[in-house]
Amino acid sequence: MRVAHVEPDAWALFVKNKKLTGQVKTTTELLAPLKKTRVWRFGLYYFLVFGLFVAFSQWLLPYYVNVYKTSLVLGGLLTSAFSLPSGVIRALGGYLSDKFGARKVMYGVLYSSLIISGLLMLPKMDILTPGKGIVTKKSAVVTEVTENKIVLGNEIITVKEKPEIPEQTKILPEFFSWQEIVIKQNQEVRKKELLAEGVTLIKFEAHIWVFSLLVIAIGIVWGIGKAAVYKHIPEYFPNEVGIVGGMVGLIGGLGGFIGPILFGYLLDFSDLWTSSWIFVFIISAVSLYWMIHTIKKMTYKEAPHLKHRIE
Repeated sequence: MRVAHVEPDAWALFVKNKKLTGQVKTTTELLAPLKKTRVWRFGLYYFLVFGLFVAFSQWLLPYYVNVYKTSLVLGGLLTSAFSLPSGVIRALGGYLSDKFGARKVMYGVLYSSLIISGLLMLPKMDILTPGKGIVTKKSAVVTEVTENKIVLGNEIITVKEKPEIPEQTKILPEFFSWQEIVIKQNQEVRKKELLAEGVTLIKFEAHIWVFSLLVIAIGIVWGIGKAAVYKHIPEYFPNEVGIVGGMVGLIGGLGGFIGPILFGYLLDFSDLWTSSWIFVFIISAVSLYWMIHTIKKMTYKEAPHLKHRIE
C-alpha cells in the first residue's frame, strides 16, 4: 500500500509551480486601457448588438400583443423566432470576422442595422391629409347638389366620391382620395371659391409577417455583430483582453437591463410603440458615424497621401 503513494509524494516534493516571467502589473496599469476612447466605442457596438438584442427579447412579446393583437402563444413564438437564430448565428459571425476581418463585418452589421431599424420604425398608421379640391372658375349660383356632382349655373361639376376603404391593406402603403362638398344648393359663390375639399388617406398596415421577417433579419445581423465586436479586442488590446472584454461585456449587459425600462419611458412619452425602433436607429447611426470617422482619422494619420482619395 505504501508503494502506491510514492509517485504522488515525489510529485508533491519535486514539482514547482510555474512562475510568471513577465512583469506583474498594478491595478492602475491594468485599468489604464479603459481611458482609451476605443474601449467605449467597442462598448457602444456591443450595447447595440447584444444589449438591445436582450432588451427586445423581453420587449417583443408585449409589442406583438399590443400592436398586432396576437395571442400570448403566437407572440411568444414570434419572439422566439427573433431570439433563437441570433444566438445560433454568432458562430458564423466569428467565421466571417476571421475570413474578412472584423472591421468589414462591423461595417455590414451597422449599415444593415441602420436600414432595417429605419423600416421597422415606420408605425402602423392611417394618415389623413388635404387633397385636390374643386374651386369655381366664375361667380354663379349653385342650382343643384348631389353626392357626386354640383350644378353651377349651366355647368355640371363631377365630385369624386369616397371609395370603399378595406380594414387591411397590402404590404406597401395604399392611397385613397375623395372630395367632400362644402357648399349648399342655391348658394351664391364667387370666383375661386372652394366648392369641394379634397381628402387623401394614406393607409399603412405594417403587416405582421413583414414586420416579423425584418425583426428576424435584424436579430441575425446583431448575432453576427456580437462575434465581430469581440474579434476587435485581441487585435487592439492583446495584453488587456480580460479587462477590456469585461468592460465591453458590462456595457452590453447594461443595454439588456436598461433597454426595456428605456423603451417603456419612450412609449409613455411618445405613445408610439415604434419609438423603441427609433432608438435603435439612432444608436446604429451614431455607431456607424463614430466608426467611419475613426477609421478615416486613423487612415489620415497613417497614410496622409491617401487623404483625398477616401470618400
